[in-house]
Amino acid sequence: MCGRFTMTYSDPQLLAEDLGVSQLALVDYRPRYNIAPTDMHYILRVKGEERQLLPARWGLINYWAKDAKSAFKQINARAEGIEKRPPFREAFEKRRCIVPADGFFEWTGPKNDRQPIWFHRPRGGLLYFAGLYESWQPKPDEWQRTFTIVTTRPNEIVEPIHDRMPVVFDERDADLWMFATTPQERLKALLVPAPAGSLVAEPVSKRVNSVENDDPRVLVPDPEPARLLP
Repeated sequence: MCGRFTMTYSDPQLLAEDLGVSQLALVDYRPRYNIAPTDMHYILRVKGEERQLLPARWGLINYWAKDAKSAFKQINARAEGIEKRPPFREAFEKRRCIVPADGFFEWTGPKNDRQPIWFHRPRGGLLYFAGLYESWQPKPDEWQRTFTIVTTRPNEIVEPIHDRMPVVFDERDADLWMFATTPQERLKALLVPAPAGSLVAEPVSKRVNSVENDDPRVLVPDPEPARLLP
């Protein structure tokens, strides 16, 4: 699964340029080092031929939902059978998005001493997670946008740590995922593990283990458990 991730760009203008959107979409942006379920973040979608960056809450709540109970259960959507599962099949057909990030966490070790591992690009930069989004009404006169991250089997970097990972696209496949006209068979073919060499695994501070800690210190490298990595 993907239960925490990061977006650590310090410069909103650079982030806007890398995402291909107006900086006005990032007026409330701040770097995040420990994004957790139900937090507000952003999704990227295509309308017409333009990219749009929109605020959204992590944990998909279907438009027919009467309450927010499904949010924690639907922070991730398994790629296998996604086109058939009731919570995701309509969004897979009509509301595909990208969840921008620059890293994600998984954990290893015993339950009472969990060691976080930060997966990110070798030289830094964006990760385009496959996502789906919905809008629902917590109140009759209020709409809230929510999203989920699509996961697949792990690649060789993630596999020693966890049996799932987010679907990570390059920019070309990110566009294919967002385009409304991409055939379903092509979409399904995109939902595979990230290529070898596209990610590195870095043990970081156990401060990540608390969602209360959301600052650069959570990413301080921890060399001690490096032997656990492939």
